[in-house]
Amino acid sequence: MPARVTIVHFADLHLDSGFAWAGAGGASARRRRQSLRDALGHIAGLARDVDADALFCGGDLYEHDRVTPDTARFLRGTFAELAPCSVYLAPGNHDWYGPDSLYALTDWSRNVHVFREPRLQPVRLGNGLTLWGAAHCAPASTRNFFEGFAAQGPGTHVALCHAAERSSLAEQGGAKQPHAPFDADDIERAGLAHAFLGHYHRPRDAARYTYPGNPDPLAFGEDGERGAVVATILGDGSITRERRAVATAPAHDLSLDVTGCASQQDVRDRLLRAAGGRRGVVRLTMQGELHPDVDLREDDLRRLLLESFDAVQIRSGALQAGYDLEEIGREQTVRGQFVRDVLEADLPEDETRRVLAAGLRALAGRTDLEAL
Repeated sequence: MPARVTIVHFADLHLDSGFAWAGAGGASARRRRQSLRDALGHIAGLARDVDADALFCGGDLYEHDRVTPDTARFLRGTFAELAPCSVYLAPGNHDWYGPDSLYALTDWSRNVHVFREPRLQPVRLGNGLTLWGAAHCAPASTRNFFEGFAAQGPGTHVALCHAAERSSLAEQGGAKQPHAPFDADDIERAGLAHAFLGHYHRPRDAARYTYPGNPDPLAFGEDGERGAVVATILGDGSITRERRAVATAPAHDLSLDVTGCASQQDVRDRLLRAAGGRRGVVRLTMQGELHPDVDLREDDLRRLLLESFDAVQIRSGALQAGYDLEEIGREQTVRGQFVRDVLEADLPEDETRRVLAAGLRALAGRTDLEAL
């Protein structure tokens, strides 16, 4: 076997995602989807730059229910241009393999290998290195690929699949389902030197397995050094890893305190300073005390941010209307009764804030009732 084999590993790109979470529609959503394609272009470029022997994808390459024929042609062309570098694809629960899947219907170039069975199958990478890969063949209920499996034959054995290591579920934020669940010890028991995985969007480099993380932002609040992993498999089965960023649209979390702003223009100026020329996608959290006379609307802020960002999400956070509710609640007026009724209604905090702001504006004869 050669002294070393170099591979580039990525997973969870989710091409053709809808991006409804970011409030992105039309051109904004198309820009976000294009950024995912650009990230794959960077991954392919990375494979060329490091002269990789193979490119691994650990599943969720695309969204099965949304994928387009154009995406199929894009993928075929991108992978074909990598030849003679081999490309190995292990379908996940979002891009599961079936007779009507993109994987089955695309006329792939000779350097592309798609794993098509829900059990680990071998591919000889040459000179003593064997890759075992498996596919999800349904969107759910895929079993543990490593249970009852034992690598056969001499040399070094590694795996490629889309699977959930059980002990990591909690640290993934509780949002991930345990598709193809396994225990970390299963990998060594199976006779595998390492497993290159997909499914978890938070990156993790463990002794026996690697999750690269989603290479381009799919949701706000993601943390960890995500991207593609350049891995070197040495002759004794040991692995060295280096993570490379490939995202073209970073995600930003901005906080804006509107306390002391006397007009909408003050808020806009403060927001532009906070944005500071950033690009990508942004989640804006509003906080502070907004003076009741300020005509501030969420759509206005969204349009301003979309001049620079691909997608925008706005949260009210700890934003409070600048009314003295305690004083108003003591009034023997329609306005006072309204405040007392709303405060006694036991509504969620955010809804209480919105109802009070809209109602008090309406009682003052204003029309900008949808203000933040």
